[in-house]
Amino acid sequence: MNPLKRQEIFSRLRAVNPKPTTELNFSSPFELLAAVLLSAQATDISVNAATRKLFPKANTPKAIYALGEQGLIPFIQTIGLFRSKAKHLIETCRLLIAHHDSQVPQNREALEALPGVGRKTANVVLNTAFGEPTIAVDTHIFRVSNRTNIAPGKTPLEVELKLLKHVPDDFKRDAHHWLILHGRYICKARKPDCPNCLIADLCEFKTKTPSLLEPDVPKRTQARASGHVAEKPKRGKP
Repeated sequence: MNPLKRQEIFSRLRAVNPKPTTELNFSSPFELLAAVLLSAQATDISVNAATRKLFPKANTPKAIYALGEQGLIPFIQTIGLFRSKAKHLIETCRLLIAHHDSQVPQNREALEALPGVGRKTANVVLNTAFGEPTIAVDTHIFRVSNRTNIAPGKTPLEVELKLLKHVPDDFKRDAHHWLILHGRYICKARKPDCPNCLIADLCEFKTKTPSLLEPDVPKRTQARASGHVAEKPKRGKP
């Protein structure tokens, strides 16, 4: 894919969603870190349902650490892998208290030293909490990058490095959110919604899905991908 196509793709995505953000509910860097830790192999909806109960009771490292694993589990037991996630989150809280004055560190090395925090989670926190131009590659972004040919690669790291190389600087800070929303609501795994895709003419995917939708569906479908459909209020962002 040539640079002009990439420029136009991100220009269109920004035009419909100028200020994209995560669909996880949070109001501080620590709440975001906790939510992302809980979101592994789980939906944002299920994580939000759990944190909606947890955060009013405990939303700081000290408060969650005070719960202990057994006290934390009732809040998150509806999420997959909740026992291992409880263990990781409690240990993360302990380390934040002991080594970071209960603050979320703003550098990759320190973040990745926390239990359950890998490169993807660190990228999400650095980008969404601290505004750094990192790009976390999850399953949606991996699929969109390869399918459209924006940044094809065989591994998430390869895709990430290509995105960092090829995404124009003006779009890097928000690229993660645009691509994940596009993958979640339009460029879906089993059947991409090509008829409602605002970048279909720029996408290099050869076997696009034919139109089978009613005429009034496209606007709402694309609105969800752009973040313009009304959702339940979030707790805010830092």
